Amino acid sequence: MKWLMALLLTLLLITPGCSREKEKQHANGKLQVVTTLFPLYDFARTIGGDRAEVTLLLPPGVEPHSFEPRPEDVVRVNRADLFIYTNAVMEPWAANIISGLDKGKVEVVEGGKGIALMQGPVSDQHRGEHDAHEGKGGDPHIWLDFDNARTIARNILAAYVARDPGNKALYEQSAARLDGQLAALDQRYRETLAQCLKKVLLHGGHYAFGYLARRYGLKYISASAVNADAEPTPAKLAELVQVMRREHLNYVYTEELLSPRVAETIARETGAKVLMLRAGHNVTRDDLQRGVSFISLMEENLQNLKTGLQ
Repeated sequence: MKWLMALLLTLLLITPGCSREKEKQHANGKLQVVTTLFPLYDFARTIGGDRAEVTLLLPPGVEPHSFEPRPEDVVRVNRADLFIYTNAVMEPWAANIISGLDKGKVEVVEGGKGIALMQGPVSDQHRGEHDAHEGKGGDPHIWLDFDNARTIARNILAAYVARDPGNKALYEQSAARLDGQLAALDQRYRETLAQCLKKVLLHGGHYAFGYLARRYGLKYISASAVNADAEPTPAKLAELVQVMRREHLNYVYTEELLSPRVAETIARETGAKVLMLRAGHNVTRDDLQRGVSFISLMEENLQNLKTGLQ
């Protein structure tokens, strides 16, 4: 209730200014687009080109599973033409933002529309909450299957064209280039990983790479379940150590934005090395400044997979 009152007060105080700000933003003729996660941000800015001003809602370096929107985030999205999120499983907090939007002005776009979720493990301590809100273990990291990434890009394209049909040809041209790049990325993954000696991907983090593993015929084992705040039990850690030894794995993977402690523990017990895999939910400030793209992050992943899977 206190949160709601604070939100209402913020909206009352800022709304007149918001109107003037929106007029100022739209004076340049660009679509104003707010996205939740980095893949959406990257696809939206690529497709929109010079005709869209795209911003990322998550602050740099913030892990999205634990993100809580603030009243000013709702105000910020209310200034936009398009608000793009992945799905209700990946960003359950997006519901709070969407409920506060002026639906007559802001178009809400579900980037993952039409993509069926695969199932992922859920830790016992989170099972009840996760089942209630996240589809009984549905894995929301859909963009790590690059065919799904192409679907997300098509959904964003459709939203752009519907909102700004006068620039349809520009959006379609940019989207076609992106689609070709994602298809080529998929082919490089397929050809490279088919040649690797190891087929077991052991990850000392939360269950984020199930789509990638399924697409390229890898066995994926993670230390934790889909929920990023889950902690592996001592028994689970012992099991992972045994898998490393049984499969003669020389590398264990960790992920960005989360502590590498579990992967480092496994590495110490087995004499293995730790390699990074980027799930891509969000990036750091340094990443943004050096202009990383979703495809460049996935190319980094491919090199580390090539090393780790020999």
